[in-house]
Amino acid sequence: MKEIGIGLIGFGTVGAGVVAGLDRNRAMLAARLGAMPVLRAIADVDVDRDRGVPVDRSLLTTDAEAAIRRPDVDVVIELIGGTGVARRFVKTALELGKPVVTANKALLAEHGHEIFALAAEKQADIYFGASVGGGIPIIRALREGLIANRIESIYGILNGTCNYILTRMETERMAFETALKEAQKKGYAEADPALDIDGVDTAHKAAILASLAYGFNVPMAAISIEGIRGLSATDLAYALKLGYRIKLLAVIKRTQPDGGEAIEVRVHPTLIPLDHMLASVSGVYNAAMVTGDLAGRTMYYGRGAGREPTASTVLADVADVVRNLVKGSKRRVPPLPAEGTAFRLLSIEAIRSRYYLRMTLVDKPGMLGQITSVLGRCNIGIASVLQSEAHVGRSVPVVIVTHEANERDVVAALGEIDRMPGVSGPTVRMRIED
Repeated sequence: MKEIGIGLIGFGTVGAGVVAGLDRNRAMLAARLGAMPVLRAIADVDVDRDRGVPVDRSLLTTDAEAAIRRPDVDVVIELIGGTGVARRFVKTALELGKPVVTANKALLAEHGHEIFALAAEKQADIYFGASVGGGIPIIRALREGLIANRIESIYGILNGTCNYILTRMETERMAFETALKEAQKKGYAEADPALDIDGVDTAHKAAILASLAYGFNVPMAAISIEGIRGLSATDLAYALKLGYRIKLLAVIKRTQPDGGEAIEVRVHPTLIPLDHMLASVSGVYNAAMVTGDLAGRTMYYGRGAGREPTASTVLADVADVVRNLVKGSKRRVPPLPAEGTAFRLLSIEAIRSRYYLRMTLVDKPGMLGQITSVLGRCNIGIASVLQSEAHVGRSVPVVIVTHEANERDVVAALGEIDRMPGVSGPTVRMRIED
């Protein structure tokens, strides 16, 4: 049987999962693919640490460049992460015309335009199913399963660390810092959790999904990013009273703010109704809901990280590459579709949304009236008000849910409200997606 040589660059948690999965299911894969995928080289800076999987030590090397250039390596799997040496190794493989499988979301989000252009120039395949959602086949769904659809929207819970923290804050009324420490203790959060809790990891994934959905490069600089750092359990409790749950959400959707088509790409804590399918996604799980004009709503749910789920998707990509090599069909599925429509990215200031506003006001006659007057002058309608009973003269939290309003108007209104006598501290503002 024909053998397809694989060079694995990066032998960490996921790399070990790929080796274990390939060893476990090699015969099955060979029968399904018509060729035998065989490891030829495994490159890592540390080749001595025990990864918990049996491996022929003759495959191990610290020279990734040499591994990529080996003539018996037909496919390169990049699992280093980051945008430094990983970028160089991916480009080396593509320059040689070798297909690449990667799980590197940061690399594709920040340098995807360059990587995809090089792949096209060299007529090389690049697969990246594990870059978003770990074991969830959301990339494959967008590249192939929904290719006949006009994508109207994608809503995603794409970071297990943040979802775990928010779940614990809601169910146990934990403070953010306590939930974060628990997540770190369980291994769900890094020692430096900034990429996760500040929303950057989710934004990387949103950039990739948006580029796939609409066929053009979405730069990270164009994405509005707000994380969950310092989010209060008080707001999660108020959200529940109002019939909502707070999630860190990637929002990607078509819109027509002024008659011309535009795309929104944003990441922020978001209130979603309790009966929404995404509201039931808890703990470290991820999910993405895609709405297409033909398929309607489809939901993709599962573990967004971890050794075996991510390895499963990496090996699925390897299987596609092997099929392509066996049949001689390079670039059967291009990385990005050609949309054929000129889109523009809508700035966060121009979006329209409903809003959750929590203010701390002195309980005195006319105070709430002053607030509603400012909101009215800024074209912001009020859908509901939630206020606890308090004694006159004391500060009390007041929660206002608005009708759909323009972001720029909301920012202007809160700038005025937060300077008013009787308003303690800045207003907490979160968007609502129904």
